[in-house]
Amino acid sequence: MTGKILEIEDVTVSFGGFKAINHLNFNLDYGELRVIIGPNGAGKTTFLDTITGKVQPTEGRVLFKGRNLRDIPEYAIARLGIGRKFQTPRVYLNLTVKENLDLACNKDKNVLSTLFRRPESSEYRKVGSLLETIGLVSRADLPAALLSHGEKQRLEIGMLVAQSPDLLLVDEPVAGLTDEETENVGNLLLALAESHAIIVIEHDMEFVRQIARKVTVLHQGSVLCEGTMDQIQNDPKVIEVYLGQQPSISSHQLKILRIIGAMALADGTLEPAEIDLMLSRLSQVFAHDVEEQNKLKEELKIYLYQDVSVESFIDELTEKEKELVLRLSYEIISISSRHPNEPNLNQDERVAYREMVNLLDLPFGKVQEIEIEVKEKLNQQKL
Repeated sequence: MTGKILEIEDVTVSFGGFKAINHLNFNLDYGELRVIIGPNGAGKTTFLDTITGKVQPTEGRVLFKGRNLRDIPEYAIARLGIGRKFQTPRVYLNLTVKENLDLACNKDKNVLSTLFRRPESSEYRKVGSLLETIGLVSRADLPAALLSHGEKQRLEIGMLVAQSPDLLLVDEPVAGLTDEETENVGNLLLALAESHAIIVIEHDMEFVRQIARKVTVLHQGSVLCEGTMDQIQNDPKVIEVYLGQQPSISSHQLKILRIIGAMALADGTLEPAEIDLMLSRLSQVFAHDVEEQNKLKEELKIYLYQDVSVESFIDELTEKEKELVLRLSYEIISISSRHPNEPNLNQDERVAYREMVNLLDLPFGKVQEIEIEVKEKLNQQKL
């Protein structure tokens, strides 16, 4: 089939005044494999969120096979033929490789029916074909928990293909993989590109060179440039903003920002007051000079909107940094309090905060102490 399978027309996505996507235009042909690169904060995750319906455009429209996706629920968009693979593998660890694929092929999408019903002969053939495609025939009866990280990535891609999507969205598929596993995933995506349109988000430049036919560079929510890998690598604008860029803030500061930001984004929105408090408080903690604080606040804003695995970041924090994360998180989600001693947390924020408290693993007494201090501070500000 020829023509455009995906068209993004002048799309802007704003969070509390910050434009994560800024008048972005993009289109993808049927059967095309496109790689998206860009620095942290370029809008890559929001770009995928907009296609899948997780985030609605503030302006503009997204067309899939000519159909406007505005106001269509995520599950309905998936059924239209858009499949998404996140960075962290999402497979059923207690099921075998074959059972995971059975579940993905099963139209009922029910674990019990997958385990106890008799699969149709067509599904047997489909699962067998998928096992060959993803290179896991010898692992078919092995629990997914025993697979390597790279094998789990290939299994999830197979589960995605089992649902017969026309467009695959694949987010950083080779993060943390060995060179051999990276090559295997690359070969798999190239094979799938013969019958699917595919968008890949990736940071690994060697992997991008392996699979890329055309590369799109995002910067500050817009398309900076497009072309072959050689053209991209030699473009002065790309060299300036991406390939040679290193953030001036430290990796630890960036991790603290992303942990707090992920928690505050649990309900899908960031209020302007939450953004301002988060950036102001962190810039004050990380810098002492007023000029440095203002500069840092602007840079932190660029790195705020990230879809991250909070667990891996928390493990690397010191005890003092964990206390800082807890203090700022509780303060941020408490600023819309209706009553001085009763923070008005919505359900999503409440669940996310409690999950983060568990991950931080601070002594119960310390958690109570910090929460009381924050409440008293907010009470004083309201007087």
